[in-house]
Amino acid sequence: MLAFLHTKVVLATATVNSCRLQSRSLASAVSTLREQLQQELKEIESAGTYKNERVITTKQGTEVSVEGSTKGKLLNFCANNYLGLSSHPEVIKAGKQALDQYGAGLSSVRFICGTQTIHKELERKIAKFHGREDAILYASCFDANAGIFEVLTTPEDAILSDELNHASIIDGIRLAKAQKYRYKHKDMSDLESKLKESLDKGTRRRFIVTDGVFSMDGNVAPLPAIQSLAEKYNAVVFVDECHATGFFGKTGRGTEEYLGCKTPVDIINSTLGKALGGAAGGYTTGPKEIVDLLRQKSRPYLFSNSLPPPVVASSSKVFDLLMTSSDLTQKVASNTKQFRDAMTKAGFTILGENHPICPVFIGDAKLASSMAEKMLAEGIYVIGFSFPVVPKGKARIRVQISAAHQPHEIEKLIHAFTKVGKSLQLIS
Repeated sequence: MLAFLHTKVVLATATVNSCRLQSRSLASAVSTLREQLQQELKEIESAGTYKNERVITTKQGTEVSVEGSTKGKLLNFCANNYLGLSSHPEVIKAGKQALDQYGAGLSSVRFICGTQTIHKELERKIAKFHGREDAILYASCFDANAGIFEVLTTPEDAILSDELNHASIIDGIRLAKAQKYRYKHKDMSDLESKLKESLDKGTRRRFIVTDGVFSMDGNVAPLPAIQSLAEKYNAVVFVDECHATGFFGKTGRGTEEYLGCKTPVDIINSTLGKALGGAAGGYTTGPKEIVDLLRQKSRPYLFSNSLPPPVVASSSKVFDLLMTSSDLTQKVASNTKQFRDAMTKAGFTILGENHPICPVFIGDAKLASSMAEKMLAEGIYVIGFSFPVVPKGKARIRVQISAAHQPHEIEKLIHAFTKVGKSLQLIS
């Protein structure tokens, strides 16, 4: 009996010692990891590309208060709130009513018990707005982009993607098993060359994938030329319209309307989190068969909670407003022209093509960060964009114009840029 007890004590001691060794090893591994990450963070800081998050203490709008600022309310020119609807009284009211009627959330995915009447109603409005057969909601457009290519392609298919497409598109394509081609930005000769190559390999389906508007530069995809090549090589055209839906084109129908495309593109992915209320959510709209298949197989749809009712109702109200009037769309276009014309005249280089995304090109990352800080001191809230968000050597201040901005506010923005630009010797 004593021998048995002795054996148990020895085994228990060995177990405790083993756990201690494992604990020390784990602590050592975590300490090493922390040291390595600290060094990586220092390198980011020294490169001038460390991203500090400013904390807003008010609701989103053309004026915001920022924690730590001594300037009081700041003019906000860096939100995706293109139509100024994120704080619109009717949009907020719709969200509050839905909160009372439908609750805070569904606690479920769509196919179990997470579909309410308002989800189906919003999907119908989205399809109607875009002139498509059907639509499917996601928690974000990042999820919509992550969930489509894997479903629609196999190793027998090819995806041809613009090299400057949004990160969510890139990540979505990575998940697909299709043959992958990356064509030079807006280069139709290179796209055609890769279409020929994919066709020669006997691919079953070919998908041309592009942003409608590229968010870092504010430039526009050549959709008519893309559609022409798609017809020639029997390809499907996919367009991400996150920075176009609701405000770009005469009635806000996006890039195809802005460019006067004779036929609609095949598939559109877009977001509810920018011009369409500013909360969250994304969607795919297009042929009914594609939407039906996504409901059956798209992993971000099948395994993510349904969009919360207040978000659904707010976005639904935005579509009501947009299908009633195009006044806000026209206002953002006139505001954009005012800013672009005056800034170009002042000597700045403004990237993009008549789009409310108006990147003021700086080049050097540290200089862009310094300019953003100086603009804050002038009562203007803008952000410097640098690597890895944009390529090295192409840092910029990305200004975003809203329909809610007033002409005198844009004049104040231009004056501040001119003052700071001269102080940093960016303009004479």
